[in-house]
Amino acid sequence: MAKAPEQGIDESELQVGEPKSSAAGVPGVLHAMATSLEQMGPVRTARTLLAVNQTGGFDCPGCAWPEHKERHTAEFCENGAKAVAEEATKRRVPPSFFAEHSLADLAEKDDYWLGQQGRLTHPMVREEGATHYRPIRWDDAFDLIAGEIRSCHPDESIFYTSGRTSNEAAFLYQLMVRGLGTNNLPDCSNMCHESSGAALTETIGIGKGSVSLADVENAALILVAGQNPGTNHPRMLSALEKAKARGAVIVAINPLPEAGLGTFHNPQTVRGMTRGTQLADDFLQIRLGGDQALFQALGALLIEAGALDHEFLADSVAGFDAYAAHVSQLDWDEVRSATGLTRAQIEALADRLIAARSTVVCWAMGLTQHPHAVATLRDVVNVLLLQGNIGKPGAGVCPVRGHSNVQGDRTMGIFEKMPEPFLAALDAEFSFTAPREHGYDTVGAIEAMRDGKAKVFIAMGGNFLRATPDTELTEAAMASMNLTVQVSTKLNRSHVITGRRALILPALGRTDADVQASGPQRVTVEDSMSAVHASQGRLAPPSEHVLSEVSMVCRLAERLFSPIPDGGPPVDPGRSPGGAPQVDWRALEGDYRLIREHISRVVPGFENYEERIDEPGGFVLPHPPRDTRTFALPGGRAVMTANELEYPRVPQGRLLLQTIRSHDQFNTTIYGKDDRYRGISGGRRVVFVHPEDLADQSVADGEMVDIVSEFGRPGDEPTERRAERFRAVAYPTARGCVAAYFPETNVLVPVDSYATTSRTPASKSVVVRLERSGDP
Repeated sequence: MAKAPEQGIDESELQVGEPKSSAAGVPGVLHAMATSLEQMGPVRTARTLLAVNQTGGFDCPGCAWPEHKERHTAEFCENGAKAVAEEATKRRVPPSFFAEHSLADLAEKDDYWLGQQGRLTHPMVREEGATHYRPIRWDDAFDLIAGEIRSCHPDESIFYTSGRTSNEAAFLYQLMVRGLGTNNLPDCSNMCHESSGAALTETIGIGKGSVSLADVENAALILVAGQNPGTNHPRMLSALEKAKARGAVIVAINPLPEAGLGTFHNPQTVRGMTRGTQLADDFLQIRLGGDQALFQALGALLIEAGALDHEFLADSVAGFDAYAAHVSQLDWDEVRSATGLTRAQIEALADRLIAARSTVVCWAMGLTQHPHAVATLRDVVNVLLLQGNIGKPGAGVCPVRGHSNVQGDRTMGIFEKMPEPFLAALDAEFSFTAPREHGYDTVGAIEAMRDGKAKVFIAMGGNFLRATPDTELTEAAMASMNLTVQVSTKLNRSHVITGRRALILPALGRTDADVQASGPQRVTVEDSMSAVHASQGRLAPPSEHVLSEVSMVCRLAERLFSPIPDGGPPVDPGRSPGGAPQVDWRALEGDYRLIREHISRVVPGFENYEERIDEPGGFVLPHPPRDTRTFALPGGRAVMTANELEYPRVPQGRLLLQTIRSHDQFNTTIYGKDDRYRGISGGRRVVFVHPEDLADQSVADGEMVDIVSEFGRPGDEPTERRAERFRAVAYPTARGCVAAYFPETNVLVPVDSYATTSRTPASKSVVVRLERSGDP
């Protein structure tokens, strides 16, 4: 069995080298195989990696980038291989581990060490006042949860969801929660692409991307803004390479130069392993938060040049006149201040737009995690609408989702404010009345826990404490709960900082075989481009005491909606308008096909669900703007918007911080100690700063600094948060902009700093100063 590390990350071993200008290739293959062999051994490595993203295999638990119907033998990337290896690892965390390690001991361990210990094998409980977790029977665990939920008002319970959850589990989870009488369904989307969904719903009528994989590969112009595909979505590089081979122009727009948009060495081709392909034709090094100014300027230049799709604008778009009047007043000095770009650079990009027959804009967290993120994305859509780049081949919006099935969870109803048609269909299918009052999103959940308005917290996957902002505040809020429940595959920080009582419930992963009463089960997921397909693991679960997420939801729901043992009533019918949903939970646990039958009658686009996932590649959900150039908005038109120009105003002597991932990381999971593409090895506590900004801060390259964030709403006294002992690294980022890894710097992100409308934490707009660290 592969041995877990005995120590975490020793930052004294951190070394800094030159950043790379190319991605993937032989180094990527070697790193993927080394991690896989270390965690799984040779036989298990071959068995799992050859089944990743294959028809009849399992969906990668990493990113949500789609696949073609025809698959490569190796349909995974370096970081996908790491994600699979971490789940299919031979390492185990049995009850004896918790007997050996107290909570105080575990609290001293870093995220890397916690995650590297292996798969959880038994349900565990931490009783009030106890120093250690101990094993608990599944029945007793469900009774404990049901008792706590019953003891409080439904709105005092919070039900979080991670993107790893399957469609089937997510659908039942939201049904159970709404049956209790609350819409408290925060999820990881609240912290990433909520801004995308909000902006797209307002402008094109649906909060999902409008492109297919074929559209990306056949686009004439691709703008990649605020995204680092080489680390966060590596399989996207293959699509960009195909687009490049067909003549596409690719422009990277980002404060940091990223290796993945330099030279791509595709490990599946001879050319890739030798010469590689230069992907980006141009790199616009924009300042953090300046993207809205850039896209408003592009819109003004397109209108000035008359480079418009007049027929499309006349027939299918509302709001053009107001938008045109607004951008005609654009202050170019302000554009320069916001973007850090010259007018010549912006005009050159406008010329590329004018010359292109079709344009795709891709983006990720670099655009979504600012206070003005939703307005920024409205302006991205404005530019595409001007030239009719919605609903035609090779064109459209491409928000690149960062977690497998985060989009599917939303489709299944994991949202604190689902629209009325979904709730009405749910009511009709299950003969009850779902609550209509909106619940807590992620920021709202933290605020409710902080303010004493919540008592129970249940997380269906994820690592809430390390994904969320304002670490110290969030940990204190979590510790105030009566009960915290973590449904997990592996150990993480959220198991260490708990409520007065806590449960760890070990779940099956994507690689595990799921066998229920009717036999082996499969689940389904939805990728970034609205394709739904099946996933079925083959490996033996880490122990006989591990349950599927579907089983957990069904067994808990049975207790919640059945009379309690002393003959008392079930959950107070007054809490759920119209009583509990009418569901045979035991039957659904035994046969997931029955869950999909229910989904097919509730969620549009899932008709003949079972038959359609039998097809290779599954099926694509309807998307009216993409499919028919129709828009589910008043008048049936897409909407152009006139948005006030916003960008971060940073006080003199201060810098603007963005939190980022390392290459040895997926979301909050730390795979290793290096960031190969940025030249970092052996550590993570680094802050990337432009050399001239280091000089202005009177800090030397390599010096140890504290990062201090300053936040205050207008009229308020600024508050400070501190992340200690980071090595300052001179790096070619945009002037005035610095970067450091999360979750280590989440402590600097105020819970009160979030995007208007979407309430996504503003993790890319953190005003900071650097101070020399004191003695160690």
